[in-house]
Parts: sequence; structure tokens; C-alpha cells
Amino acid sequence: MSAVRLQIDGAIARIVLDNPAKLNALTVEMLAQLEDACTTLERSPLVRVVLITGEGERAFCAGADIGGWGGLPPTDFARTWVREGHRIYDRLARLSKPTIAVLHAHAFGGGLELAACADIRVMAPGATLALPEAKVGIVPGWGGTTRLLRLLPEAMVKEMALFGRRITAERAQALGFVAEVSDNPLATALAMAKQAITASPRAHEVAKYQIHAAVGEDRSAMIEALGGGMIGATDDKAEGVSAFAEKRSPDFRGT
Repeated sequence: MSAVRLQIDGAIARIVLDNPAKLNALTVEMLAQLEDACTTLERSPLVRVVLITGEGERAFCAGADIGGWGGLPPTDFARTWVREGHRIYDRLARLSKPTIAVLHAHAFGGGLELAACADIRVMAPGATLALPEAKVGIVPGWGGTTRLLRLLPEAMVKEMALFGRRITAERAQALGFVAEVSDNPLATALAMAKQAITASPRAHEVAKYQIHAAVGEDRSAMIEALGGGMIGATDDKAEGVSAFAEKRSPDFRGT
């Protein structure tokens, strides 16, 4: 059974971390399943909003499963664990659809980095955030010292990464990292998703590209995606494709 499940209910999809016995700690197999879910979602035009949730009461995600990386040689740890995980997290962050991380419980290490990939976050009042990697002799590797710094102040990231302190939902909301603190974060996220699907999906996609280009989230790809979308709607593009297929010179008219 897959430990990362994709549930699609009309216009709203859920990526579900389903490894509660290990606090939804991520394995190599779960990372691959997460990437498969991202591929399916990008190819599902009917899906308009994506929620990221975790099973079990104790954690949204406790990070990376130490059993998956603890015995790796340094080169394999850097190449196959850190780089692959980073690439897959980037894939999630750059989904063209709005995403909501539902933090019903604690998000530590790779779990906090996963939540940072979402566009917004809803958090339970008793949940906390942490970067405990130094306690097992490593450093954040999936965005904890890069993407997270675009969303939280440097001092707070240092508070977690260097001093091992946990951040409460209230502090995270006060700094804008969390959109809402809710006793029922899943219900709150679903209500937000239902409101979002009343708007234009193409407007959402382009707005997300614009924001990501502005803040540096894969800026070059976002700029080219915006340009590609603009040129793809022109008569000149249609004429160029037709001329190529018909083996003739195109008649471009600048429209």
C-alpha cells in the first residue's frame, strides 16, 4: 500500500502522507510517490486546489526517516538523498495549482520543509514547527535554509536550526507563515479550497507564476512559462505551426 496517497474529489485533491506509525517520516519510496502525485496533478485539468495532509494524531510529518539515510556514504547521502529530495520538493512547490498544507500536528525537519512548499498553511493550535536536524548531526537539506528563509525571519530559522526551539502556531501566524490557526485545520482548509475554486484557474496559475518569478522560486522557468503562455495564444504561433506542418513559409502578421 502506498504511503503517499492521492485522493481526487472533483476540483479538490489531497496528497495524504500515510505512514503514521513513523509519524509520517519520509522514505525514499514516499518521495517517489510524492513526485508521482505531482505528475498526476499537473496532468489533471479538473483539479483546481491541492491539500497536503498527514494521517495520525501525533504529527503532520516528523521529517525524513533516519533509516532511509542514516547508513548512506557521504556521496550517496548528498547525491541521492539530499539532491533528489530537494528536486521533488521543488516539483511540489512549483505546481501550477494553489496548494494548502494542513498542519493538524507537529511539522519537524523535512515535514516543515514540505509545509513550506505549499502556497499557504493552516495549523492546529497545539502543533509546533522545528528544525531538529543538528540533534542527529546533519543540517536541513530540503529547503530549510533556503525556501524557508523567504517565508520566515532569519532569526526564527536560526532559533530552530541552531537552538533547537519549537515555534508555536500563534508565533507562526503572527509572522504570516500560517494563514489560519484552527481547531479543525482540515475543515478550514477545505472551506478555503471551496472558495478558491470559484475563481479562474488560469488566473490562479498565472498569478502563481508571477509571484514565484518575483520572489525567486525558479525565476527563469516562471518567466519563460509566462512568455510561453502569452505567445501560445497568438495567431502567429498558430500560423507558424501550420506552416511547418504544410512545409511552406509562414505568413506572420504580428497578431
